[in-house]
Order: sequence, then C-alpha cells, then structure tokens
Amino acid sequence: MLRSRPHKTNDRTSNLSFRAMVWMFRVEDFFFPKRDRLAALGIQPGSTVVDYGCGPGRYIAEASRRVGPQGKVYAVDVHELASAAVRKVIAKHNLTNVIPVLAKGYNSGLPDHLADLIYALDMFHAVNDPAALLAELRRIVKPSGTLILEDGHQSREKTRAKIVQSSLWRIASEEKTYVTCTPEKIFL
Repeated sequence: MLRSRPHKTNDRTSNLSFRAMVWMFRVEDFFFPKRDRLAALGIQPGSTVVDYGCGPGRYIAEASRRVGPQGKVYAVDVHELASAAVRKVIAKHNLTNVIPVLAKGYNSGLPDHLADLIYALDMFHAVNDPAALLAELRRIVKPSGTLILEDGHQSREKTRAKIVQSSLWRIASEEKTYVTCTPEKIFL
C-alpha cells in the first residue's frame, strides 16, 4: 500500500542543515562578535519572554540577563538539536530562568496569554504556514504583549503581507530589519 506524504507543517530543517547553520553562526560570531541584538526590543526585568525559533540559543543568555531572576525565557524550536543546544547554553551559563520547549509543528504547548514579549529572529521567512504560526503566537502572547518579527531573508513587503493576512496582529512600528506587532483585539 502506498502512503501519501504528509503536508509539511513544522518547518523543521534536516539535522545536517541545522548543524551547518550552527557552524555558520560560530564563524559569524568569531569574525563579527555579536552586538547586543536584543537591546532595542524592550525586554523588561521580570517579564516573560519567548524566543520563538531559538535555534542553537544564540540570544538565550542575553535574554535571561535582561529579564533577571524574576523573569522567564522560553526557548521554543521545532528541532530536537535546538533544544539540546539550548540545554547546553543553560548549563554553561547556569541560567535558572530559561526553559527549553520543543514545539510540535506550530503548537508550542505553552499556556495561553503567557508572554509579555515574543521575538522571532531570522526565521519568519522559512515558515511554510505563516497564518498557523501567527495564530499560535497570538494565542501565547498577553493581550498587552508585543511580537517582534525579523524579516530575515524576505522583503519587508512579504513580512507585512503575511501579518496583515493573518488578521491577528497590527504592525505598531517598523525598524530596519524587524517589525513590532501588537495583538488585534478578538471579538467573539
């Protein structure tokens, strides 16, 4: 009996691609040391932050420092190697306020209205079903929360179109490489 291939919904890269990405990040960070990429995102002490599509956890230690001991950082990714990498970052830096989360497809498993801030850096361009992702992010953000979406390897026009098409987010401001969104009010 032939089985049809299931529709790809989780946007998970192959193990080889993930390892290549990690290697490229290491080379980039060696030659161009990371600047404080989270400085402009408005992370407040005591807040709950979600690093969605965290990959190998490049920004986890910085986010942990910014939220402080009273805050929480959820490092969410669909790849098992990402969760393993984040666990190594947690151990290396003794981060007691970071929780790795392995998402299943577009379901993070996080509670509703948990996050004050969600940031998704360099991943939105690779999402197969942006409407499903944006719905999940809307579900887990607080009504007063914020979403930061980096364009990544797509034009700003594509980023805007995906956000507008979802009807779940309003673009509050635009910077050179990312947009800041607030949740649209949902009327039942």
